[in-house]
Amino acid sequence: MRDKVAIADKAQRLVDMTAGFCDEYLDEEYEHLCDKLIKKMGRKRNVPYLSGKMEIWAAAIVYALGQMNFLFDKSTTPFASADDICNYFGTSKSTTSQKSKLIRDMFKMRYFDDEFSTSSVLKNSPYSDFVMMSDLIVSNYELPPELQDLLQRK
Repeated sequence: MRDKVAIADKAQRLVDMTAGFCDEYLDEEYEHLCDKLIKKMGRKRNVPYLSGKMEIWAAAIVYALGQMNFLFDKSTTPFASADDICNYFGTSKSTTSQKSKLIRDMFKMRYFDDEFSTSSVLKNSPYSDFVMMSDLIVSNYELPPELQDLLQRK
């Protein structure tokens, strides 16, 4: 049986921890994505963060979202390094990276993921110029102008 009180308490601790990092290094959009990921983890049959150190889970959540959104690339804004994340939470890079991989695999997170990407990453997605029509992938630019207009309004 799942202990809803324990799940809610630990989830709130994770939200507070990740929000602290986002306030210091990132932005409100990352804070929202962290919150969304924590809530989704809390709905799993076996809630992963019920065991283990909360600092590692918090660091891994930020790390996983950072990897999906090119956070470690100095040319992006906001930018934070893996060391920034690990130093803030007091975790080792290898442990944080391993937990992050577990989270990414658990939710099948990929680059340009609609659910966990920032708006700037989605806007620059190489896939944004394509649409699926009758089981075929077609470039938006090859569609008639009226269909292009219809897709833009979506």
